[in-house]
Amino acid sequence: MKKEIEQAAAAIRNARFVIALTGAGVSTESGIPDFRSKGGLWSRFDPMEYGTIGAFKKDPAKVWHMLDELLELTDTKPNKGHLAMARLEGMGLLDGIITQNIDMLHQKAGSKTVVEFHGSIASFRCLACQNEYPLAFVQEQKNHPVCGTCKQLLKPDMVFFDEQIPAAALMASKELIAAADLLLVAGTSCQVTPASSIPLQIKKKGGLIIEINLEPALDNLANITLQGRFATTMTRLTDQLNAGKEE
Repeated sequence: MKKEIEQAAAAIRNARFVIALTGAGVSTESGIPDFRSKGGLWSRFDPMEYGTIGAFKKDPAKVWHMLDELLELTDTKPNKGHLAMARLEGMGLLDGIITQNIDMLHQKAGSKTVVEFHGSIASFRCLACQNEYPLAFVQEQKNHPVCGTCKQLLKPDMVFFDEQIPAAALMASKELIAAADLLLVAGTSCQVTPASSIPLQIKKKGGLIIEINLEPALDNLANITLQGRFATTMTRLTDQLNAGKEE
């Protein structure tokens, strides 16, 4: 794969504005199973019973049995791939990340420009009065967290299946996509809408696409495919770019 790494590095060096789209596959090496995989969250909790805003409003206590497991994600650490992406941003070669993940690992790794397309578990809110609470408040609670004013169970600021993508995330994503002439796709099969349309948007305006996936999913859309594990491949790509910068 040495040739493909060199090709990808050259493409990134020559691009004006590089963005990344990341999915569950970038976090599996941090110990977070893909929600849709065997043993993942949705294999144990029916998403229609636990993953919709309707289900939460109907029986928030029930949904919190699933959310308790999500809170365990806050203890995970970024892997070498996350750190490599943060390095790339620090080198001025990555202008922003659109992530479908809610685990905050890009930020933990040091990435600054991160659009959380599906929200995150960094904050929570009361659906009754819209009071907002940080993750630290929730972690301090002995039981399922409730609003200090309404005493209603709090909802994490993640996007449930029947919710709209937050307007701020959509706007920030549109701005990055409009400026980008190269998209780095990592750890996602691009099956979940509307994020799945991002590679096509880049392709339609003549941009290049580099895919990093253990199982490539973009077929003819990707200009360069780097098949392999995210942490290893992303580190090799960043090292190649760093070596070229030093020459």
